[in-house]
Amino acid sequence: MKKYTYTESKDTRSGFGAGLLEAGRQNEQVVALCADLIGSLKMNDFIKEFPERFFQIGIAEANMMGIAAGLTIGGKIPFTGTFANFSTGRVYDQIRQSIAYSDKNVKICASHAGLTLGEDGATHQILEDIGLMKMLPGMTVINPCDFNQTKAATLALVNHHGPAYLRFGRPVVPNFTPADQTFEIGKAILLNEGTDVTIIATGHLVWEAIQAGEELEKLGINAEIINIHTIKPLDEEAVLKSVTKTGCVVTAEEHNRLGGLGDSIAQLLATKKPTPQEFVAVNDSFGESGKPAQLMEKYGLNAASIVAAARKVITRK
Repeated sequence: MKKYTYTESKDTRSGFGAGLLEAGRQNEQVVALCADLIGSLKMNDFIKEFPERFFQIGIAEANMMGIAAGLTIGGKIPFTGTFANFSTGRVYDQIRQSIAYSDKNVKICASHAGLTLGEDGATHQILEDIGLMKMLPGMTVINPCDFNQTKAATLALVNHHGPAYLRFGRPVVPNFTPADQTFEIGKAILLNEGTDVTIIATGHLVWEAIQAGEELEKLGINAEIINIHTIKPLDEEAVLKSVTKTGCVVTAEEHNRLGGLGDSIAQLLATKKPTPQEFVAVNDSFGESGKPAQLMEKYGLNAASIVAAARKVITRK
């Protein structure tokens, strides 16, 4: 098992803030919009340097999406910022009609996704957002795993034409990917080569997958670990190559098992290479208030759950 280490833990939303500032410096067409959550979305540095390129819309998320769509007509590259629940569920009609259907170059940037929103509870812990967004024709869906990858993904979206959804979070997590990485939209990252089971993870579950791989190694199980940061378009070639070698797969995500990464993998395998699969995800339920780590443990979104799923799926080969 390849060893991964980190020297610091940082929140992925700060990676977005750092990426947005750098994006603004690289391209004068980049503008930012926020729905009254500047601090939470870490947009302060962008505003300080580019005050004329920032628009505070207030608590009017639907209006923000409409304005962002309009700004693209003049050649601007708008990055919208609010919580994931408000970035998708609250404004789905506006995204569908004004952005996706019209193929507008809007970057929908969503913080505080999933159970790790913690004490704010079920009303804010959206677990359906990936499914909602990936079903929209032409929508790119990205869910990076740490600070560095979120920053790189934000920068990559500047040169990507078309609507995109970028999902990140509030909790502090290990920052283990390279600071100088090149982010390729739609390209999976092979973290560890293995022969016994494929573990495909996204977002906060990538680090948990790495820890699971270390535990499995102690049990004599050699896991292949893949970081899927882009859920749509899916790197089908990487997935099929891996499961052809291992013969079984575990998918891991901080999302409802319905509609997320696991569903995308299952659909691919059902049509091109039927393979035993186990899902590490929220089992079709809402979340609840609690400490992020406690919620991840209660809902089975951790390394221990990935290990259990891997051991189970191996018996199904």
